[in-house]
Amino acid sequence: MTVFADYSRYYDLLYADKDYFGEAKYIGRLIQEYLPHAQTILDLGCGTGRHAILLASENYNVHGIDMSVEMLSVARQSENTNGLKFSCGDVRTLRLKEKFDVVISLFHVMSYQTTNEDLKKSIVTAYEHLNSEGIFVFDCWYGPAVLFLKPSVRVKRLENEELMVTRIAEPVLHPNENIVDVNYQVFIREKLNDTTVVLTESHPMRYLFKPEIEELIACVGFKMLSCEEFMTRKAPSSESWNVVFVVRK
Repeated sequence: MTVFADYSRYYDLLYADKDYFGEAKYIGRLIQEYLPHAQTILDLGCGTGRHAILLASENYNVHGIDMSVEMLSVARQSENTNGLKFSCGDVRTLRLKEKFDVVISLFHVMSYQTTNEDLKKSIVTAYEHLNSEGIFVFDCWYGPAVLFLKPSVRVKRLENEELMVTRIAEPVLHPNENIVDVNYQVFIREKLNDTTVVLTESHPMRYLFKPEIEELIACVGFKMLSCEEFMTRKAPSSESWNVVFVVRK
């Protein structure tokens, strides 16, 4: 899975408006609610490490995993933070020689597992890296909302001192596969030399439903503790595009 390789340099700019601080606080509250003695966290699909860095600042020991070397090169600039470590690995096949109190997988990493086999392998990875009674916290695109609200074309424009980035996302819904192909065109203008690069990528995203997740986690050995709308703590609805699950080993 190399969908982030080309524009990893621009990734944090594209998500400069994302509330990483609020999201890390929210995840921290979930951890305190369901496993208050937790000290160690494995972050599957950590990207550039923004969540991991913030959680490490809350005195957790955090090990971030991503398969994008380019993303990790950004994350590792913060590796001197106490209790923070990053490694390259595939969430489907990763096997570290250590276990953790908590495994997290955020920003729809589970929705990037578009086949039943890949999704189950990723859930097994979480299970295999948890201590007894440990918890797995993950979010995904929520099927009822995807089908009710329908994906639409979106344009995002952001800039800093060096770059101006415009991203156009054109989704294609495949209802029989429970997948949305999000086709990106990213225009990056270098302000200093006034040159523009155009990147194109397709991100297949799987939307998931609570009953199928319940069956998958039960097959692996997890028990569901919570299912709620991301950040708001409301019960999921047909307007909850992003839903978070907390499950216990």
